[in-house]
Amino acid sequence: MELHSQARSLLKGTGGGVKQAFTKSHRWAMAVGASLLAGACDRAVILNPKGPIADAERGLLIDAFSVMLIVVVPVIVMAVLFAWRYRAANRNARYEPTWANSARVDAVVWLVPALIVIAVGVLVWRSTHKLDPYREIASDVPPLDIQVVAQDWKWLFIYPEQGVAVVNQMAIPSGRPISLRITSDTVMNSFYVPALAGQIYAMAGMQTRLQMLANAPGKFVGRNTQYSGGGFSDQFFEVLATAPADFDAWVAKAKQAPGKLDAAAYAKLAEKSRLVPIAYYSAVEPRLFDSIIAKYSHGHHGQADGPPPAAPDRR
Repeated sequence: MELHSQARSLLKGTGGGVKQAFTKSHRWAMAVGASLLAGACDRAVILNPKGPIADAERGLLIDAFSVMLIVVVPVIVMAVLFAWRYRAANRNARYEPTWANSARVDAVVWLVPALIVIAVGVLVWRSTHKLDPYREIASDVPPLDIQVVAQDWKWLFIYPEQGVAVVNQMAIPSGRPISLRITSDTVMNSFYVPALAGQIYAMAGMQTRLQMLANAPGKFVGRNTQYSGGGFSDQFFEVLATAPADFDAWVAKAKQAPGKLDAAAYAKLAEKSRLVPIAYYSAVEPRLFDSIIAKYSHGHHGQADGPPPAAPDRR
């Protein structure tokens, strides 16, 4: 008996220590979780848009999330209420072991989700046409055309009107619509500037379009969100939104660069490379963007002889 008493005392003391340790661990976990959540909020660029397209996409995300909460919140509440009402200690809860079905329950289970699917479908349908990436942004100012080429593992931006090109930096005037033509000179990439617009794919032999506009000057981050090989994790680029006068100064600076993007320079640039610094080209070979697309499409349309280009090595 004495041995059992000592054991119970020891276990009791140990239990108190475990409980105290658990409480401390729980507090630390809450503190770490709060810190991570705060950091995530700071990095949640899609919830802090800097342009009308990104702002409309945020609204769509919030609307769809709100509609889905119509079923999520009641389910969570009912799970708690049912667990409380039908707990073992509650002798007043109605016990019906022969219950089989309920027309009202079936109606709720089937009709509410169906209505939610319909509501989300209508919402997405309207927003898909409203946010068509090929539809130019309505403005009194003509859009600035930029040609975008995805490479291993960098981004090339060609300004056909200005006659310059830059690697891993896209300068745009704030308040002016931007119209992008996007392609890839390698495997499929995904172009994404979360602060300004949605994501769209870049594919070899094809071009996609994307519209964006920056409400005010600022610096934003763009990247490839489609895995494309060893340098994928470093394939970022800078988006520099400036006042119109500062954009003109940026173009003048690019025109002073010694490099010229002719066929030989482009072939060198297209080689695999990582963490490529920003580089400017004061001149661009005419129709370079179209020739990049054409070299992948000739084999399909019979415009040139020879086999199609080999798939690039991803290592």
